[in-house]
Amino acid sequence: MKNVVVLDYGSGNLRSAERAIARVGADVTVTADFDAALNADGLVVPGVGAFAACMNGLRGVRGEQIIGRRLAGGRPVLGICVGMQILFEKGVEHGIATDGCAEWPGTVERIEAPILPHMGWNTVEAPEGTVLFAGLEPDTRFYFVHSYGVRRWEMPPGRFTPPLVTWSEHGERFVAAVENGPLSATQFHPEKSGDAGAAVLKNWLSTLS
Repeated sequence: MKNVVVLDYGSGNLRSAERAIARVGADVTVTADFDAALNADGLVVPGVGAFAACMNGLRGVRGEQIIGRRLAGGRPVLGICVGMQILFEKGVEHGIATDGCAEWPGTVERIEAPILPHMGWNTVEAPEGTVLFAGLEPDTRFYFVHSYGVRRWEMPPGRFTPPLVTWSEHGERFVAAVENGPLSATQFHPEKSGDAGAAVLKNWLSTLS
């Protein structure tokens, strides 16, 4: 059984994430302990609320260092909702820019849509070769609740295998998930997405070595 830490940095649906990941077969611990988070088979970084507040909380437990060191060693990390957003270079809310973890280039900003927040069930457009969405039908729906997102994928092609980017649409297209070696993330909440979300979490769990 794989050991997964849900990082407790003061933001996120910690208990619902804990229950959902345990349900698909992991031994789950919710903690802010640096060494436990660094050494677990998998790390989940949840997040709800404002980008700046999440980054402040993350830095308070040296979460950005944990993420960076895990990825340098090829150890899996999964970001959820704002836990995905803080992996990008910066977030802009109410005209104020906040630095993120900068694992990916790009800006988290307000989505242009007639109704915000984007709250409820929506489909996604997953690329070929996806692991997170393996075995799921194209019309599978996931639960979203957000007003901000990544509207453009800005990482240029390079020497390495390009990330797999999944998209969704609410008023305009936005990034719904990213798979990039040991670093994965979803804008939607798999822990609130019923059987579909459980399948995504189980697929992620299968990548842990």
